[in-house]
Amino acid sequence: MTSDVKDVGFLLCASNDKLVTAESCTGGRIATCITEIAGASSWFAGGWVTYSNALKMSQLGVAEELLQMNGAVSSQVAEAMCVGAIRQSGATVALSTTGIAGPTGGTEDKPVGTVFIGCVRASEIEVRRFLFSGNRIDVQKQATIAALKLLHELFS
Repeated sequence: MTSDVKDVGFLLCASNDKLVTAESCTGGRIATCITEIAGASSWFAGGWVTYSNALKMSQLGVAEELLQMNGAVSSQVAEAMCVGAIRQSGATVALSTTGIAGPTGGTEDKPVGTVFIGCVRASEIEVRRFLFSGNRIDVQKQATIAALKLLHELFS
């Protein structure tokens, strides 16, 4: 995974892009993986861990109506988190995660392990839904890996 992150960093530098993260269910794991790479400050601006809906709204500008209509764990909120992170930071690329790591909180429509990962670059928006298995830490780790892989895929 480290080589994927380094590759993404190289591609972000080459395209003169800056990345920002907006994490919920991953709790800052993506930012941690990125900042473990020497030189990441040249392409990583920073990020938010917006675990509560209140912070999603106040820090990223996610609309309360969007949260009420779709729930925090939705493609719409993952997209809004990315768009808000770009707006707040001035970065050109954003990566977001929102999901249910468990062991509780799941529903029939959104079982434990459901995670939405969003990526926005310029006018390109990609949001994907995943269903991970395992315990809470397993879900968080799998979501982190999937998010970094999605970023790598979109830049390759």
